[in-house]
Amino acid sequence: MLSRSKYIRNSAKITLQNNYNRSMASSVKSAQPAGTKPQEDSSVGPMYRFERSLPHLPVPTIEETAARYLKSIKTYHLPQDPLSSNETPLDTWKASEAAVDEFVKSPLVKELQARLEQRAQEKSSWLSEWWNETAYFGWRGPVVPGVNYFYSHKADKTRKTGPSRAAGLIRALLYFRKLTETQQLEPEMARTTPLCMASYKYLFNATRLPTSPSDTARKYDPDTHNHVVVVRKNKFFKVSVVDEKGEWLSEKELETLFNKVVELAGEEADPVPVGALTAADRDVWTKARQQIVSHSPANAAALETIESAIIIVSLDSTKPVTREETSWGIWVGDGKDRWFDKHQLVVFENGKSGFNGEHSCMDGTPTSRLNDWLLRSLEAKKIPLGESARPASQLPVVTPLTFTLPLPVVTTIAESVAAHDATMAKHELAVLQYDGYGKDTIKQFKLSPDSWTQLVMGYAYFKMTGQVAPTYESAQTRKYKLGRTEVIRSSTVEALAWYKSMEDPSKSDLERLGLFRAAAAAHIKLAGEAADGRGVDRHLFGLKKLLKAGEKLPSLYADPTFGKSANWVLSTSQLSSEYFEGWGYGEVVDEGYGLAYAVNNRSLRFTITSMNKGEIGQFRQYLEESCTEVREVMEKGLAAQEAKAKL
Repeated sequence: MLSRSKYIRNSAKITLQNNYNRSMASSVKSAQPAGTKPQEDSSVGPMYRFERSLPHLPVPTIEETAARYLKSIKTYHLPQDPLSSNETPLDTWKASEAAVDEFVKSPLVKELQARLEQRAQEKSSWLSEWWNETAYFGWRGPVVPGVNYFYSHKADKTRKTGPSRAAGLIRALLYFRKLTETQQLEPEMARTTPLCMASYKYLFNATRLPTSPSDTARKYDPDTHNHVVVVRKNKFFKVSVVDEKGEWLSEKELETLFNKVVELAGEEADPVPVGALTAADRDVWTKARQQIVSHSPANAAALETIESAIIIVSLDSTKPVTREETSWGIWVGDGKDRWFDKHQLVVFENGKSGFNGEHSCMDGTPTSRLNDWLLRSLEAKKIPLGESARPASQLPVVTPLTFTLPLPVVTTIAESVAAHDATMAKHELAVLQYDGYGKDTIKQFKLSPDSWTQLVMGYAYFKMTGQVAPTYESAQTRKYKLGRTEVIRSSTVEALAWYKSMEDPSKSDLERLGLFRAAAAAHIKLAGEAADGRGVDRHLFGLKKLLKAGEKLPSLYADPTFGKSANWVLSTSQLSSEYFEGWGYGEVVDEGYGLAYAVNNRSLRFTITSMNKGEIGQFRQYLEESCTEVREVMEKGLAAQEAKAKL
């Protein structure tokens, strides 16, 4: 833990509100009984005071998961033609019903359930270790575009160069780091329900490490690692954020050192970009890292300096203008001038900035909170920037980090660059900034903004293809110990009925209004169940994990609809901040779309990623049309409802 006296001394003037009580994922029900005050632990700092009293992730019953699953897949067994009056399920429905019925009655499934319930008794979370391994550490493909995500920051008109913007962000970040490492940060709350804060450990001075057969994570002592590592022109530099007395450098002093990095980096990029290895397949990077470390003790020391840094700062030499250019630059850049195994701030030559998140140890809500806090605090001028402005000669020396590379690693780097370029050449990214309305307007209709937006996205896909899309929406389960996420299966029977009504000219706006409200209500119910740890996908995942050698896979898992319903053509997630210009991540299936969205007060924003070359612009257009059509239907439907009431 950081020395509290040192950091209190450095931040004595700070008066920022560090509470951040809104949930940034889908709606979360209270885990506490009404009127019950969460128990507090006075033996730890405020940030962790609720951790010991958090409930464990529940294990749903087989019957309730089977019922939810069956309902979630019925959508794919119904006629999709909006002009057909036939609502009879297709013949394939009977096979899926039989598979679910067999699943519920199976002695083996009952045994798997007993094993899972036993595991839940023995672990803080029956899911956490499995999920970290399967979804993140065990992933052997590239973390970009496959795992990492990004936020694009609202511009700061007072900091219009890369070094000045980076200096302001780092100076503010030191305060947030102090709050987390001294456990003084207020825990996140969903209304009155505290959320698990365990993952905050990995915000700073932490790294993902390429190891075999699975990656690992390491947290370094923040007391003894008070430096950032800056990447510029594929070159690495150690920059201390404290002076010889351990006092924080001022914003101006940090800017001086970042300008020194720009000077030392020069105009020519390093032709052998070591950072490109962090964008390679993990097994490739694991082997290369071993070769780098064994080749020279100095190499090992340079890697540890990078990996132990507070955060990576990429001082990118480009000047993006459009939302798409900026988003792409923060997401992947050129794949060389980055270090994707750690959280990193990406700052461009023109002062635009953003954040690239390493996903293995935490989900998006903690890093979203961090970034929102930095931007909000700087804009409000609540961050003491420091008064000292010593010249570079009186500041810590900027230290270049160099590598002596064996020839096989040089070859691997070249191959990694080529592989990354080929992968990203298949991808497209588009941003829809819809300024027609936002959360304020949606709430006037007495509807959930998230449910509204989910229906907009699903309808856009239906308009484009004539089919409903298997849709993944992330719901956080952090009200439980070591909670991560659960799936909201947004493609409901009710949603399909509304999509079809929108494409059926015989339907009235009043009918569409009723169907829309029914679909929104169904979504809210699913979101609440998912946040309560009572979704479908994590439970079925856990049961399958407990199969032993020689035990037959239950037929439910072999049913074609099981695979289809979890083939996430639309991978969606909401994080909203008035201080972001966008955020995003890659699609999860080759034929699908990544749909990161924000529901802000007066706007909706969608960042779309896809390998469907040439189609992303069409999907963006359908999204825009859907946003407008939904509002029109609501207004016309309500007008018709009022007119009918007067009769």
